[in-house]
Amino acid sequence: MNHGRIDGYAPIADYGAVGDGRTVALIARDGAIDWLCVPDLDSASVFGALLDSERGGRFVLEPEAGYETTRRYLPGTNVLETTFTTAAGVVRVTDAMTLPAAGLSPYRELVRRIDGLAGEVPMRWRVESRFGYASADTRIEHRAGVPVATAGRDALAVCSFGAGEATTSDGAIAGRFSTRTGGAELLVLSAAHQEPLVLPARREVEARLEATRGAWRRWSDGRKYAGPWPDAVLRSALALKLLVYAPSGAIAAAATTSLPEEIGADRNWDYRYSWPRDSAFTLEALLALGCAPEAYAFFSWLLHASQLTHPRLQVLYRLDGRPEAEERSLSLTGYRRSHPARVGNGAAGQTQLDVYGEVLGAAAKFADFSGGLDRDQGRRLAEIADHICGIWEQPDAGIWELRGEPRHFTQSKMMCAVALRRACELAERGLLPRKHVERWRDEEARIRAFVDTRCYSQRKGSYVRSAGEEELDSALLLAVLAEYDEPDSSHMLGTVDAVRRELARGPLVYRWADEPGAFLTCSFWLAEAFARQGRLEQAAALMDELVGLANDVGLYAEEFHAETGEFLGNFPQGLTHLALINAAVAYTRASER
Repeated sequence: MNHGRIDGYAPIADYGAVGDGRTVALIARDGAIDWLCVPDLDSASVFGALLDSERGGRFVLEPEAGYETTRRYLPGTNVLETTFTTAAGVVRVTDAMTLPAAGLSPYRELVRRIDGLAGEVPMRWRVESRFGYASADTRIEHRAGVPVATAGRDALAVCSFGAGEATTSDGAIAGRFSTRTGGAELLVLSAAHQEPLVLPARREVEARLEATRGAWRRWSDGRKYAGPWPDAVLRSALALKLLVYAPSGAIAAAATTSLPEEIGADRNWDYRYSWPRDSAFTLEALLALGCAPEAYAFFSWLLHASQLTHPRLQVLYRLDGRPEAEERSLSLTGYRRSHPARVGNGAAGQTQLDVYGEVLGAAAKFADFSGGLDRDQGRRLAEIADHICGIWEQPDAGIWELRGEPRHFTQSKMMCAVALRRACELAERGLLPRKHVERWRDEEARIRAFVDTRCYSQRKGSYVRSAGEEELDSALLLAVLAEYDEPDSSHMLGTVDAVRRELARGPLVYRWADEPGAFLTCSFWLAEAFARQGRLEQAAALMDELVGLANDVGLYAEEFHAETGEFLGNFPQGLTHLALINAAVAYTRASER
């Protein structure tokens, strides 16, 4: 197996993703599942070859002879099809994690259906289970004739239905078979965690696979978007749905940890958490596409999680709402030896002031949609506004979570002003207690005076990255998106033009000068800013280019390397897909005015 791999590692863009609302598997173009955490997205990996090609574990499934591959998602689903074409024939592999159904079913179930389309194709498969990020001792036993890998309270059964007899050796479960025209075989992973292991019957697996296809299609049929780029918008919505942790409603930033922002460097972070900072973007995208249940669930999770640190808002929370995120290094070598590979995220302990503006903005959007806020929600949001009045003058780590000395980041101050403006507006509607409204207005005015006198460059005609410097930062685009000022004000127009002039190369926008990879979210932010400013021709041209940068199945990572075309950073990246949706919706709304 070395289909386009470098030292055993597939390019990040070679992955597709399947999931069940609790966890996500990443499947490379060559058919190998290199990443799967069980039982949940933020649990330890059982397949971790993504971060250690030799020791991490994977599930290989491919033709024995040379092949070419094409891939697609079944329309409107998160069911992935990979078609292998060999000299001897053609075979199609359909991958899905089945969605929970009534009746007795495995705790987590991954189905790989193999269909012979032409000729006869010898196939091989190999399951290397490596629990606990490859740190646990894995044993292989047989239950009712089925091979089962176990470690502690975790078990993973490998069921073969027509896909050859399983053999065990070297800590792996493997098999060989040939598929012929019209033939259909199944390989099924049945996972258990602290409960009995279910060994499914073939007909039950087939029924769940078909039900899963139908469930995804029904969900997609309910999405509302009638503008340009409908395929990219729907695929982005489906990618976000994969990142929704169904038990709580939290949305993970990405499905992975430690995919590097720069190959060989140490900027490798765990993104399997939910960031309140993304909340306003999230609610805007969900509500625009008609995802009301997801919007309600996410807002409820946000208020539940933040209650544990109230009135302080933590930068990130676990998917179950807990604030713990202790950072540690794993013994894995890291993607293409970019180490350390980390779990946990030390950014949880940072001060990031912009999060307050996003959460109050999200509350305002939710109130507009739902018709209001309950008394407890209003009280807590008012207490957050009071808290902002006492902390906004502090330096902070900024939106990019830099681990150097805190600074007075312009965008952080702007979002504090936005937060207090939204609090005042909600209070005027009777949704927040009014007793401190005058203080909120006074502090908002002080913040705006600070921003306009300390954070604006007359020479550049633009806001700058932080007080007293001349550098730019693409986070300044959020001033337009969060409505800090009228989008077509001279300061907003000048700032957008300056960011494009100094931080954009072609369609790619960098967070700051000299960044190795372009942060794709920022490129979509620029497109949305153009749309909000009525510069529709520029917005559409930029969107056309950006949509073309997705991988072959429509997914994006965090960053894009302009020279090599490589994806960088964690994958699939929720914020990138959110930004695509919101830019497309903003363009459509602006063009209808």
